[in-house]
Amino acid sequence: MRVDRIFEGGTLLTMDPARPRATALAVLGGRIVAVGDGDALRRHLDAERVVSLQGQTVVPGFHDAHNHMPSFGMGLADVPLSSPPIGSVEDILRAVKARAATLPSGAWIVGGGYDQNKLAEGRHPRAAELDAVAPDHLVWLRHTSGHMCVVGGRVLDAIGIDRVSVPEGGVVERDEAGRPTGLLQEQAQALVRALVYPYPQAELVEAIGRASEHYLREGLTSVQEAGVGGGLVARSPVELSAWQEARRQGRLGVRATLMVAAEALHDLPHAAADADGFGLDLGLRTGWGDEWLRIGAMKIFSDGSLIGRTAAMCCDFEGEAGNRGFFQMDVERLRRTITRAHRAGWQVATHAIGDRAVATVLDIYRDALAAHPRPDHRHRIEHCGVCRPEDVGRLAALGVIPVPQGRFISEIGDGMLAALGPERSAWCYRQRSFLEAGLLLPGSSDRPVVRGAPLLGIHDMVNQRTASGRPSTRPRRSPPRRRSAATRSTPRTPPSARPTRARPRRASSRTSRCSRPIPPRSTRSASARSRCWRRWWAGASRTTGSGSADQAPGGR
Repeated sequence: MRVDRIFEGGTLLTMDPARPRATALAVLGGRIVAVGDGDALRRHLDAERVVSLQGQTVVPGFHDAHNHMPSFGMGLADVPLSSPPIGSVEDILRAVKARAATLPSGAWIVGGGYDQNKLAEGRHPRAAELDAVAPDHLVWLRHTSGHMCVVGGRVLDAIGIDRVSVPEGGVVERDEAGRPTGLLQEQAQALVRALVYPYPQAELVEAIGRASEHYLREGLTSVQEAGVGGGLVARSPVELSAWQEARRQGRLGVRATLMVAAEALHDLPHAAADADGFGLDLGLRTGWGDEWLRIGAMKIFSDGSLIGRTAAMCCDFEGEAGNRGFFQMDVERLRRTITRAHRAGWQVATHAIGDRAVATVLDIYRDALAAHPRPDHRHRIEHCGVCRPEDVGRLAALGVIPVPQGRFISEIGDGMLAALGPERSAWCYRQRSFLEAGLLLPGSSDRPVVRGAPLLGIHDMVNQRTASGRPSTRPRRSPPRRRSAATRSTPRTPPSARPTRARPRRASSRTSRCSRPIPPRSTRSASARSRCWRRWWAGASRTTGSGSADQAPGGR
């Protein structure tokens, strides 16, 4: 048999209990067709090229269970405002002023990634400050959470901020005199998005292509896009066509499952004997598509952000008497939308961060499943940021998949702990307690909220330390139980593929399209070697047929 390549001289972690390690693999047509010893493969296979791995370790391609790929690709051209290096409002103003000097009057200046919790002043920039450094430009600065933004005076004027109605689930901050400060929270961001949306298809295709190239360099071979077609995360009502065009042009380098925003679903004429006619035209729903591009869950927002202090909480945010966040919509409307989608056969992925939101969403899932039983539904709670102990058990009992983000711990963990205070910190972005309850633990980034490299996410899932060095939860009495990479898998599919209904095509290096080399052992510290497989980067998309590996705005 003739193959394209044989890669040999490395350590392959196969995720196959029958043969957890190997030293070589053969590739044909973009698929791994054989795994074994290099000499044995070369005796039985004729390869166009033999490549030495030079002692590197190879793992199956990583999967990100929740990210915002076009937003990341488009954001590469924005004014970078992440901390570090940005350390103050003054730093932001200098960056905006520098960009203004390169653009004509009337042009947009878009920045992204700032976090008021990391600024010396501990606050958001203000419209008046932006006007002082860029009076002739339209300034739009996106918060790292994606749940709020600050705009300049020219944007406020274009919106007609004193005449327009604020959307449900949104807040326009005003000062003591009633003047808008420039801060738009949650659904109020739709007011500024209306000035620029929808984005042209060509721009979205380019963003998907740039993001694909970046992801592949990090070993990501499949992702789930957390919202297309409408609402807080949309870029165009016909966004799916941009993904199709990116694939046609060869720009889509990773397999993608697209969550469809709830706002894109609508009533459909249907026979009385059929299930609820609620979905996309032609009756398209979860599972439609193929290995490279498919429709996933319906994505809906229940609440807001933890570091932005808009998540729906049972008790006040630390130091803010009376502020318990809020829901993005009336709870009864949230209930109707989720229940109808469930009845119509959709997988449902609900953004819920505050403990009140998580508990409410679990109530809705419970009631929907009781009224319309459906086996193997695989409904999800995106982020599941603050989860009370009793709700961990409810997640397991209902078969609901929590999708937290490990990388949040180091990059925005200090802001999360400050919002909660010490008494609730143990409930924040749980990892081990989900596993102990028998739940799968998908790995995801929510990129571009934080850096999305999978190994960084694994690092944080293991080490559980914020940027300041604080533990993300109260210390445990017993040391963590360690498990090898091989014992993280199951006989049929690794934990990554189980939530996706996937056969082990990408979850096992026996058949994975792309594998990820990591540095030789000699270049990594002993602690890194012992920890890097403590948590497997898992995914939680739902697909049918060939599937996915283990393992914009979203969480925070």
